[in-house]
Amino acid sequence: MKEIKVYTKTGDNGITSLVSGKRVPKHDIRIKAYGTIDELIAWLGLIRDTSPFNYSEGTLIRIQKQLMTVASQLAVESEKDFPKNLKPLQPEEVTFVENQIDSLTERLPQLRNFIIPGGHVLISYTHLARSVCRRAERYVTELDHATPVSATLIAYINRLSDYFFTLSRIFALDLEVEEVKWNGN
Repeated sequence: MKEIKVYTKTGDNGITSLVSGKRVPKHDIRIKAYGTIDELIAWLGLIRDTSPFNYSEGTLIRIQKQLMTVASQLAVESEKDFPKNLKPLQPEEVTFVENQIDSLTERLPQLRNFIIPGGHVLISYTHLARSVCRRAERYVTELDHATPVSATLIAYINRLSDYFFTLSRIFALDLEVEEVKWNGN
């Protein structure tokens, strides 16, 4: 049996392959977009591993799985290259995230100021996920400017950053960490 190695050496010159086999620079906007989604998936794993609360576990796993689909969608230039074993992100996933935000928001006091991240490592990790999600959104919308990206995918990424913000506030509430509010100088 032939040994399969993790490394291929095919990217040593700064070029990588899309799912179609097309070779592109590693700094291509498409690579930046799905690479940032990959980074976000890793942050969610860290949040799951750090959280003492089981109420977020199932949601975060579901989001990680959907983000794998998002990355797959971003890694193809056309629908014909999309893996046959997957279906593109569906609008009900946007609704799912909205419902999660609404459910968490019911427990929170109304917010009238900006929040300074911090107070507990779990809260900070969640704010980092929020900011990575926003970066992913910037790359995805930049890619969309060059070549169309699913409107559902863009909406999903936009909602996720709101979810992570809300989740950070729930963590602060449940950890009894006072939020540091900012309303200007």
